[in-house]
Amino acid sequence: MNSQPVPDVTVIVGAYEAMPYLVRCLESIETQTLGADRLEIVAVDDGSSDGTGEYLEDFAASSKIPTRVVRQANSGGPSGPRNVGLSMARGRYVFFLDADDHLGDEALERMVAMADRAGTDVVLGKMEGVNRGVASSMFTRTLERADVYSSQVIFTLSAQKLFRRELLLRLGLRFDESLATGEDALFTMEAYLSGNGVSVVADYVCYYLVGRDDGKHATQRGDYTARFAAIHALMDLIARLVPPGAERDQLMVRPFTVGLLQQFGAVLLRQPESERLHKMKLAAPMTAAYWTKGVADRIKVGERLILTCVAMGRLDALQNILEFIRAKTVPEAVPHGRAGKLHLAYPHFRDRRAGIPDEAYTVTVPDWSGSGRVMPSSKRRPSVARRTVRKVRRGMRRLRARG
Repeated sequence: MNSQPVPDVTVIVGAYEAMPYLVRCLESIETQTLGADRLEIVAVDDGSSDGTGEYLEDFAASSKIPTRVVRQANSGGPSGPRNVGLSMARGRYVFFLDADDHLGDEALERMVAMADRAGTDVVLGKMEGVNRGVASSMFTRTLERADVYSSQVIFTLSAQKLFRRELLLRLGLRFDESLATGEDALFTMEAYLSGNGVSVVADYVCYYLVGRDDGKHATQRGDYTARFAAIHALMDLIARLVPPGAERDQLMVRPFTVGLLQQFGAVLLRQPESERLHKMKLAAPMTAAYWTKGVADRIKVGERLILTCVAMGRLDALQNILEFIRAKTVPEAVPHGRAGKLHLAYPHFRDRRAGIPDEAYTVTVPDWSGSGRVMPSSKRRPSVARRTVRKVRRGMRRLRARG
């Protein structure tokens, strides 16, 4: 009979060529205020040759935190090591910590307290970038229960979160080792949708996401074909778990914008014609299955037009729109009807030969929401965005005055 107490958290560290970042990573686990008696570490060296495995073994021999080390041949990505760690975990919760990154001292204590108090199965801890950017819209306030459909949590699907292990066991949830990239998005989205709620800890930096100087960060894995496969897999997962309707449309915004849109940004103009055509071919089954009016209406006009051209297979019109955006041109705001609607006159507006429907140019809620989302392949241009919004608002005021 095993007399060892069940730890609160199993920290799973997958490591490949992780020196010297691994030193700070492991130090951050040892300094957790949760206490060594409430933790365990499962560390998997995925075929490193830089001393990562040896350092893990030395750490395990000296640390007060129970640590098990697995050394294996390189698996080609983070999924394998994470799955090995999951199979060995004993904690009530698991936390996936990348070997490049590190935790805030109170991170696990705060996240466990939140999960225990709220009864939720996933906890997001506030993240901060070190030499890199990081998503922040979902960390505006601490929430015991975040609505997956109306909050910003769907825009962070990385694995660096606290998961209740009971949920993972019930779902048989594992990382898809067949995907070269995007496997964490599938794992996290399924936990969001199939678990007992999501919490957010926003009043303390729990996780420091580190940009490596050597360019070996895991997010850089895979060519564009692998990214298309991951986007399609996420769309299929959402469709499997959520029936057609407003909730599915809201979730689909994520893979269409933080996914497909990124493949059709301004960088497309610099790519060979063969690659542009191949990308259109890869996108076709996704747009055919999941690009709906409900999804389109939730996306800003400029981005919606790009995706509409992709859905229509109109590479020529898409290139015109991308050139318009790259030139920082502000579209004219055109009033439409007595309902107070406005169109933004991007290229091919009311061009019958192009055949792009007027509704693709119609201003909807995202254009007024102050969203910080911009063309993924372009630099942020707040001055252009502000001029566009001011122009649209002036048009709305003139319409109201007439009415």
